Amino acid sequence: MKNAKPLTLIAAVALGFSFHTMWAAPKSKPASDPAYLSPSALAARSDGTTLFIACETANKVIALDVASGTITQTITVPSSPLGLALSPDNTRLYVTCAAPDSSIAVIDVTKLKTIKTLPAGHTAMAPVVSPDGKMLYVCNRFNNSIAVFDLKKQKQIAEIAVQREPVAAAISPDGKTLFAANHIHAGRSDGDFVATSVSVIDTVTQKVVKEIVLPNGSTLLRGVALSPDGKFAAVTHNLARFHLPTTQIERGWINNNALSIIDVEKRELLNTVLLDNVDSGAGNPWAVEWTRDGKSICVTHAGTHELTVIDAPALLEKLATIAKSPLQKVGYQTSASRKATDVPNDLAFLVGLRKRVKLGGDQKAPRALALIGNKAFTANYFSDALSVVDISSQNAPTQIALGPKHEMSVVRRGELIWNDASLCFQGWQSCASCHSSDARVDGLNWDNLNDGIGNPKNSKSMLLAHKTPPSMALGVRADAETSVRAGIRNSLFVVLPEEYAVALDEYLKSLTPLPSPHLVKGKLSKAAERGKKLFMNEDVGCADCHKPGLFTDLKSYNVGTIGRFDHPTNRFDTPSLVEVWRSGPYLHDGSAATIRDVVTTRNPDDQHGNVSHLTQEQIDDLAAYVLSL
Repeated sequence: MKNAKPLTLIAAVALGFSFHTMWAAPKSKPASDPAYLSPSALAARSDGTTLFIACETANKVIALDVASGTITQTITVPSSPLGLALSPDNTRLYVTCAAPDSSIAVIDVTKLKTIKTLPAGHTAMAPVVSPDGKMLYVCNRFNNSIAVFDLKKQKQIAEIAVQREPVAAAISPDGKTLFAANHIHAGRSDGDFVATSVSVIDTVTQKVVKEIVLPNGSTLLRGVALSPDGKFAAVTHNLARFHLPTTQIERGWINNNALSIIDVEKRELLNTVLLDNVDSGAGNPWAVEWTRDGKSICVTHAGTHELTVIDAPALLEKLATIAKSPLQKVGYQTSASRKATDVPNDLAFLVGLRKRVKLGGDQKAPRALALIGNKAFTANYFSDALSVVDISSQNAPTQIALGPKHEMSVVRRGELIWNDASLCFQGWQSCASCHSSDARVDGLNWDNLNDGIGNPKNSKSMLLAHKTPPSMALGVRADAETSVRAGIRNSLFVVLPEEYAVALDEYLKSLTPLPSPHLVKGKLSKAAERGKKLFMNEDVGCADCHKPGLFTDLKSYNVGTIGRFDHPTNRFDTPSLVEVWRSGPYLHDGSAATIRDVVTTRNPDDQHGNVSHLTQEQIDDLAAYVLSL
């Protein structure tokens, strides 16, 4: 691995986990094997009779009769269905089928057949239909945009640029405002304040009118939902304490798990509350929904396999109260907050306002949520099942199997371990808390202990980590295998059976690069073709260290990027450029927001690319090629 962050998290999986109940003989099936359903999106008819379930790795959509809990129909779609949206009249189901060139399957709900397919962008997901049923909004995650479709004309009419990797969206009841949750931030990571935002889009002008920046350390946004009256939006995300050395995990020292509340009319952040308890983290919050009566906010925790149910009116009242006067003076004795700015650090703020429901059994990774009356349905990604929680009672959740159980392959188990915060001490985080669910980046710098304290390093993608030794920015570990095992032994001082490390190794080895969104019909653009020639040119010298293939020579250098937290003798590992288009910010300290910055503002002496003699257009071409890898 190129960075120590996942190892700190990997080490945590030893605690509270039964080896004999989890482990099975290794198989060779990849994590995306169609034997697994991997339910990851839900949509319910407004009358509550039918629930539609998107099965991500099986390329299927299941129709479930809610009353009987039986499957009535299975519909095959072209590629991974990452999102579902029903028209207001329940006659059409829109399915975003993710791929480099995605499609939107339009399904006739009565006949349960696909009647139309619309083209979409790179990794389309999270579709939203306008309240009048006339428009469809789709998050094109890796195009960093929201596509707008006219449903009467059945074609795309606009594309709205947002900050970075929109993964969720919600629209106001009047249809005038769309909120898009950006998964990670788009800038540098070496500043004192680093956080992603929610893009606010005026649907009439089809423009972003504001970026609502969340608290410092906010990253890995997953869900956004509006209250029924349209006055508030709720957003789930990690709240990373990246400015602290990773010396302990208790009390959210490394990661908290948060819910931000947005005032829709003012288009401002109202406040951010922690979903964790003092001694019990709520790792990896994912989906969020408000009940139709506005009385509850429900949040799934994909890492700790739970559902949180919050008393929404009581929460909003408490936030309004603290905005006016200190809580200590108005009877909130359980809260540590005395003023509004204390709330994002208050692990007791939700005491008395919410309950946490364990899904129980072998139900793993609730990544989607649908509310029908008093019942919450969660789609459990690694269990191929739904959990049903009566949020108005104390009854234990029930389960609905969506298909036969399949023995997990070693790769699939590794993916589960990677995402499983319940294996971490007190459930604060998982490996995915700093590298996302697919083992890439969170866009932050972390001060891990593998190379000392006080020298934070940029979180790296795990893609090709096992093929590009040594590991870590300073190459302090010989290879990824050593990193996994060293992290288990030393980062959290725990003992983990070797089989766990093997599963993590195999999962990380199974990662394959996605085609770049900068390609044109799968090929280099004309600018990138010109850039390729420059990249290979001996006078420019890029290919000297980033040799085609893995695009690294596996060596370490001083290329003039030593910063204020580094030692003058430091030498930095040459990173692979494969899939570099999605791994920013760049350099060991995240001091370059873009590839262009890497070869210009962060390359004053031509030490990592002789480009000072190039024209601006040539530098653009060079960046276009690198971003196409």
